[in-house]
Amino acid sequence: MELRHIRYFLAVAEEQNFTRAAARLGIGQPPLSQQIRDLERELGGALFHRLPHGAELTEAGAAFLPEAESILIAAARARTAVERATRGEAGRLAIGLTGSAAFHPIVTQTIRDFRRRWPDAQVTLDEANTMRLLDQLKREELDAIFLRPGLEELEGLRLLRLPDEPMLAAIPNSHPLAKAAGLALGDLAREPLILFPPAIGLSLYHEVLSACRQAGFDPITAQVAPQISSALSLVAAELGIAIVPQSIARISVKGIVYRPITDIVPVARLALATRQGREPALLRNLAQSLQRAI
Repeated sequence: MELRHIRYFLAVAEEQNFTRAAARLGIGQPPLSQQIRDLERELGGALFHRLPHGAELTEAGAAFLPEAESILIAAARARTAVERATRGEAGRLAIGLTGSAAFHPIVTQTIRDFRRRWPDAQVTLDEANTMRLLDQLKREELDAIFLRPGLEELEGLRLLRLPDEPMLAAIPNSHPLAKAAGLALGDLAREPLILFPPAIGLSLYHEVLSACRQAGFDPITAQVAPQISSALSLVAAELGIAIVPQSIARISVKGIVYRPITDIVPVARLALATRQGREPALLRNLAQSLQRAI
């Protein structure tokens, strides 16, 4: 049984006449009659009473009618689903992001734009550190991730880089440096710093370390914080100063002020990473939303 058999059957049932149904379908009446006979043989019973001037459904034909209509509706629905998935208008997209990336305005604008343009796409967000996100991406548990990369390319991944983001100092508001409008990086040479753990490539840790050395000192490590949120908690507890991406200043934490660095400014890099190779339409649409936001 093929879909054309279903369409032919419904045309005859609606027209109650083989000749009119054939004209409506754009085929000859003899081929139409043969296709209906083929369908009847496959189903094991007559679907129409052939009358001198028309055709009417048999009891079996009347029973088959709603099923045939359902088959065509389901086929149309399936075709629509495939077309929408091909255009990236529907489906599931799992996005991972680091804690600091979640506050970047371009990231939030990208996800907002994507959801508005393709509201029927199911988007899930997973926050984790860079190493875990990379592992999930490679295991295909995530489709795309916003991560803090180094300058080098990552094997097997395609990176769409965002503009570099300057970093600034998060300082306890009781600290003398909190009164300054800005500070030189060398002002932190004798201050205990809250650093992030080393990750792959030139991560936030390596960027801060490199900038400090350019300023002529190795940082004094007070604590190592696995996430931005924990680093800010440590700063608020007056355990040290943290150097964080500029977008983190959007987080208002009691007991913390943010001050720009005026000379040697570390930068935070951010990129959207996907697996190299086949790129589903949903991912292409996400990349387009990101490029519009940039």
